[in-house]
Amino acid sequence: MLNDVHSRLNPTPAGTVLRPPSLLAAIRCVQDCARRGRPLAAIGARHAMGGQQFLSSGCMLDTSGLDRVVGFDPQRGLITVEAGIRWPALLQWLARYPGNRAGWTIRQKQTGADDFSLGGALASNIHGRGLAFVPFVDDVESIELLDGQGRLSTASRHENPELFALVAGGYGLFGLVLRLTLRLVRRRTLRREVRLTRAARLAGDFEAAIAAGCTYGDFQFSVDPGGDDFLDLGILSCYRPVAGTAADSPQRQLHREDVARLLHLAHTDPALAFDEYATFYLATDGQRYDSDAQQIGLDLGGYHDAIDASAGHRGSEMITELYVPRAALAGFLAAAADSLRRHRAQPIYGTVRLIERDTASMLAWAREPWACVVLNLHVRHDPAGIAAARAAFRALIDDAVERGGSYYLTYHRWATRTQVEAAHPRFAEFLRAKRAFDPDGRWSSDWYRHHRAMFEEG
Repeated sequence: MLNDVHSRLNPTPAGTVLRPPSLLAAIRCVQDCARRGRPLAAIGARHAMGGQQFLSSGCMLDTSGLDRVVGFDPQRGLITVEAGIRWPALLQWLARYPGNRAGWTIRQKQTGADDFSLGGALASNIHGRGLAFVPFVDDVESIELLDGQGRLSTASRHENPELFALVAGGYGLFGLVLRLTLRLVRRRTLRREVRLTRAARLAGDFEAAIAAGCTYGDFQFSVDPGGDDFLDLGILSCYRPVAGTAADSPQRQLHREDVARLLHLAHTDPALAFDEYATFYLATDGQRYDSDAQQIGLDLGGYHDAIDASAGHRGSEMITELYVPRAALAGFLAAAADSLRRHRAQPIYGTVRLIERDTASMLAWAREPWACVVLNLHVRHDPAGIAAARAAFRALIDDAVERGGSYYLTYHRWATRTQVEAAHPRFAEFLRAKRAFDPDGRWSSDWYRHHRAMFEEG
């Protein structure tokens, strides 16, 4: 059985798992599946929770062996990598390569963890905590794609732009990305600026931070449903470029055992968890960080085992992201708090970020300059717990859609067709493009099968 690494809610009969050690071997695998008429799904680091990387009883191609740096242009700040490479390996290569005298590094990655493949990052069109960044597609110069027949093509904004637009945020349904060329930025020293604020002031606080030159930031709010501060009071942390180096600043930091304790408290005493977290963050005001290092997460794989043991049931966290116009942010957070209380949901973590409009990808989730609200809800792994979580997530989507917003397709398959169409008005067009590009259905997944059946039934 295969499963995603976070929610553990996608147990999938493994079928055949191919693990090519090189690009040539991957091409041969795809060509062999084409000859045999076997559908394929691509597996990266298995972080997505919606089943995009799994194909029940089917053939899955694990890209973890495709992890090499292929080329580097230190004048233009471009690096070409195989799509299975993970963020830590790329950052380590850039830090150690003698020819990187200009200090080129990544602009954005997912936060909270690091072991994500870059191919998967493009397939989901991820984002980080930049205050004025477009999603990850904006950082990609070009891709090399292997279609269902094993044929190679190159795509970018200027060459095969329609294909480039489909692959970015296309969840692996248009072929296997073998290589991608990434646009880098120069490493900067950032100063963290921290304070407490409330939802009603947050949109203005973000605007002020951007006007003051901050480039990264987020707002981590209280997740205690029993308190008056629920989804209202939070820690606003922004990062401003400054002179000097991060080494000039003494560092207070949370270690693995600290984070594990805070996560346990979030399950058992969320008010205390927020108080301790806020106290720590406020004490780090003024600390300096390298612009790439401040995006690095802490791997806490397996932390939920101890929580399950103390709770007496099996569970995990599932993430959702909701997007709303920035002017509607405070109203959405108030409505979301009501929905979570009404459904007796147990949020474990929540943050607000900003995202700029994506005009490059076809199934763009960032259709507007959104405020992005991230919520981790605890899900009990029994029928009643899953049904309750499904209802809570649907209520949150309704709260976003009612305000002209949307949600991220990556994390679950619990949205109704009405919600999918309202939040992603080009979804039916996306499915038609998939059938036109891949009429034999060579690239597939449980996520795709679910949505295809949903729209065929309608």
